[in-house]
Amino acid sequence: MRLFALRGANSVEANRAQAILDATDELIRELMARNGLVAEAMVSCIFTLTDDLDAEFPAVAARQLGLDRVPLLCTREIPVPGSLPRVIRTLVHYYAEEDHEPAHVYLRETRALRRDLESAQ
Repeated sequence: MRLFALRGANSVEANRAQAILDATDELIRELMARNGLVAEAMVSCIFTLTDDLDAEFPAVAARQLGLDRVPLLCTREIPVPGSLPRVIRTLVHYYAEEDHEPAHVYLRETRALRRDLESAQ
């Protein structure tokens, strides 16, 4: 087994609690599905939000998905002028077999953040 780090992002339609929870749920489910992840293999998960999102913590959605034993942290993204608005990003640390190839996930408008991964999406 080896420790891996996985990146992902999703855009949020509006600064509403349910919109943040839905976008986070979609992102975590997709990360877990594409990487065959189970909660027991996850070491930690960090969420960042752009300054225009403050209606809810993304960790709430992760807990609702059963990640109740995974340490979760929510923080702010650096507000770089001109950057994509209403974005949730995550960095997940997890254990997998040595030959595992991480599948990073960028959904909706956040695909523009990692066009180099577009063909792998």
